[in-house]
Amino acid sequence: MNQVHNEQTKLLATGLNNVAVAFVVIGGVTPVTAMSFGVTTAPRLSLGTVAFALAWFCTGLGLHWGARLALRSLRS
Repeated sequence: MNQVHNEQTKLLATGLNNVAVAFVVIGGVTPVTAMSFGVTTAPRLSLGTVAFALAWFCTGLGLHWGARLALRSLRS
């Protein structure tokens, strides 16, 4: 039964981490990349844009941290 629990826990952690990566890419990497390439619809660099990117990045970090916490429940 421990193997089933461990596999389900690893699946949960992987899913959370994938969502965390998506948050970082959508909120942080994409706007910066768009600005650096001069995309006309890219947001202008402002305090609001930085706050937006930081909020998405911190959410991604929080989800990643949650995934790491989930892995602590693995059984031997």
